[in-house]
Amino acid sequence: MKPIKLLLVEDNLADTVLIQESLLESKLQLDIDVVTDGEKATDYLYQKLENKDEKLPDLIILDLNMPRKDGREVLKEIKGHQELCLIPVLVMTTSENEEDIKFAYRNHANSYISKPVDMNEFTKIITSINNFWLTVVKLPSSQQNQ
Repeated sequence: MKPIKLLLVEDNLADTVLIQESLLESKLQLDIDVVTDGEKATDYLYQKLENKDEKLPDLIILDLNMPRKDGREVLKEIKGHQELCLIPVLVMTTSENEEDIKFAYRNHANSYISKPVDMNEFTKIITSINNFWLTVVKLPSSQQNQ
């Protein structure tokens, strides 16, 4: 079984470490790539598209508030692209703004998750993502390197 490739787009180092550690506690084979801003996220995705030997991520966890290129722009770009739009995108952000939630779903986010401040709650949410998105949900196969 091939590992599940996950792209984590997160500029907060503490959140990145917590998400990675929580996900890696699972028995699943995960290949997690991390980028720290929206510009790097779209560069990463377009490089994967150009290089047919590389696999696109199976799932993206995307923060909204990031430097250089905002997560909203990244989401819109991914979901507006013919191939990238197939990748499920989980928005995970500190924002609880109703307009951000509406924006995310209008732009075809697959879920919108508010980051809890409490460490135990944060870990529970990551475990839930793991249990649902990485074990229950059938993810689309990447057209590349299959």
